[in-house]
Amino acid sequence: MTEAELPDIRSPGHPLARHPLEDRPLRIGMLAPIAWRVPPRQYGPWERVVSLLTEGLVAAGADVTLYATQDAQTAAHLSAVVPTPYEETPGMDVKVWEGLHLAHAFGDSGRVDIVHNHADFLPLMFASLVDTPTVTTIHGFSGAAILPAYTAYADRLHFVSISDADRSPDLPYLATVYHGIDLGEFTFRDVPDTPPYLAFLGRIHPDKGAADAIRVARAAGLPLRMAGIIHDRAYFEREVEPHLGADVTFLGSVGPADRDTLLGGAAALLHLIHFDEPFGLSVLESMACGTPVIAYGRGSMRELIEDGVSGRIVHDEDGAVSAVRALDGIDRAAVRARAQTFSVTRMVEGYLLVYRQLVAARISS
Repeated sequence: MTEAELPDIRSPGHPLARHPLEDRPLRIGMLAPIAWRVPPRQYGPWERVVSLLTEGLVAAGADVTLYATQDAQTAAHLSAVVPTPYEETPGMDVKVWEGLHLAHAFGDSGRVDIVHNHADFLPLMFASLVDTPTVTTIHGFSGAAILPAYTAYADRLHFVSISDADRSPDLPYLATVYHGIDLGEFTFRDVPDTPPYLAFLGRIHPDKGAADAIRVARAAGLPLRMAGIIHDRAYFEREVEPHLGADVTFLGSVGPADRDTLLGGAAALLHLIHFDEPFGLSVLESMACGTPVIAYGRGSMRELIEDGVSGRIVHDEDGAVSAVRALDGIDRAAVRARAQTFSVTRMVEGYLLVYRQLVAARISS
């Protein structure tokens, strides 16, 4: 089915948003993390996905209750006991408020058809104690040490991957549902700014390859504009800060408007990651502006980037430099078209199919 053939989720009444047997909307309990606000003010990739999915489901006609912090902004029913996000509230005891957040949401689970967990592994323990089906979107494993929290409940809970590359062989999955982005937030630019520059957008951490981006930009003879939260202060002070100057600038964490300007004006986004990234919202956001992405082919990158069409998959820094010098061969309209295949509409429909599968299985059991 093509994007044009999908039902319009902007008008309530999407057939998949209805309960399969009862004449009413599906009731979804959307469990968000409480690290950042939903939607995030600046950084907060999981919270951004939760927001886009929640608003898309509401637009489709589902009855959604969002469990997030009290300052969340949503068209869904907001049910919250946590005042503010812990990453934005110095001195907040994370364990206390996460426990209260999860107890509140799962204590309310009898009111919904499905609980959709986006808050990592801790909710699995709560989910195992209630009858309401729980589906967990695994946004990525922070390490092998947390896998037992998933395998312990693999026979009674349900998992969705965000890319085929991020699937664990030790877990069963109902589906892979790619993240969607709001294409209206990104301005298509058929030509980059003059003089040209390269962009880096991501956490300042060795995994994200900030130092690689600096070296590649300098070798290619182009300025680099960098943005993101400083996740590893020592790495920033050692590998990034000494190189800042006229040709390498650091903008800090940026909000939606500045992100659109940064990505849209760039000749390319450098995404030279050193880990198997489960997804990569910044990759899609760049492509939505028409800006190609030059990335190492780790994790989900080959699922997101069509090599030679929406960017280049490279093996090392020399390959990245060569890709920068060959950017004239990339059609920015084709880059944007690739991003359009990762829409909110497709994400919403993918999850509605998962919800209906679980509701139908519960009815038949």
